[in-house]
Amino acid sequence: MNENLPPERPADPPAGAPAPATPAAGQPGWERGTLERLLFATLEEQKSARRWRAFVRLAWLAFFIFLVWAVAYRGAPSETLSPHTAVIQIDGEIGPKNEASAENILAAAKAAFEDEGSRGVVLLINSPGGSPVQAGIINDELRRMKEKYKKPLYAVVEESCASAAYYIAVSADRIYVDKASIVGSIGVLMEGFGFVGLMDKLGIERRLLVAGENKGFLDPFSPQTDKQRAHAQEMLDIVHQQFIDVVKAGRGKRLKADTPELFSGLFWTGQQAVDLGLADQLGNLDYVARDVVKAEDLVDYTQRENVAEKLARRFGAAIGEGAVKALRSVAIH
Repeated sequence: MNENLPPERPADPPAGAPAPATPAAGQPGWERGTLERLLFATLEEQKSARRWRAFVRLAWLAFFIFLVWAVAYRGAPSETLSPHTAVIQIDGEIGPKNEASAENILAAAKAAFEDEGSRGVVLLINSPGGSPVQAGIINDELRRMKEKYKKPLYAVVEESCASAAYYIAVSADRIYVDKASIVGSIGVLMEGFGFVGLMDKLGIERRLLVAGENKGFLDPFSPQTDKQRAHAQEMLDIVHQQFIDVVKAGRGKRLKADTPELFSGLFWTGQQAVDLGLADQLGNLDYVARDVVKAEDLVDYTQRENVAEKLARRFGAAIGEGAVKALRSVAIH
């Protein structure tokens, strides 16, 4: 017999005969098939999880790239040679965390003054005031830019130009107002509350430990001494005098020096401001662009917070941390 021949195939069962039984649970064939199916399902699940992780990481990476791009691109108008009037809006409270901050306003001013197409720069003001520090920085830099670029700077007041906003406005060559605008409020304030009497009535004891006798100065739950009150008043007087000096330097002989309440913190209507020398004449933005600057086209240089910056501020460090983790994961895996 030839030993190299393959083994004979078992004969098919006769017609009508029952089919061979499938291995029952617990037999080797059933266990092997079940394990294979479980292994296959596990591998597919792991592949799906890896794909999802990769997608999430790429999404984080894309978002982070978009965020960086959007923050870097502030939307300032590109340089144009066509004659126009450059507009910078100062809207709302002036402060370091607001859109009306020294950083934003001066970035817009620099772009406006440097643009060869701008024939003049207009500050369009609608602000109740804010930080004297921010206003001082803006005033100093605007006066410097006027001198450097030899371009006129005008202020146009819409609803209000009070306190720190007026501190900025006096850097302009001329101030235009509406007859019903609110202008002035040349003064400084420091505000707070005191709850010492209420705490005594309620039987509440304030336990404040300090190193330095004035470290708890202005604490609303501690009494204020005469010495502390005098010190606070001295600080306010110094800042107030700085404000007065800036107004006098900006307005010069146009101020009505015989008005004793000019620097008292009062504010006036636009028409009254013109009469007092706090403003030069009535006029709006279109009038100034058309008849004063002689460049009727308006280009807005205002720096505004875009959507990406709002998201970045809202989510804060969590977004940055997640993006960094995603970048690291992509680099490692």
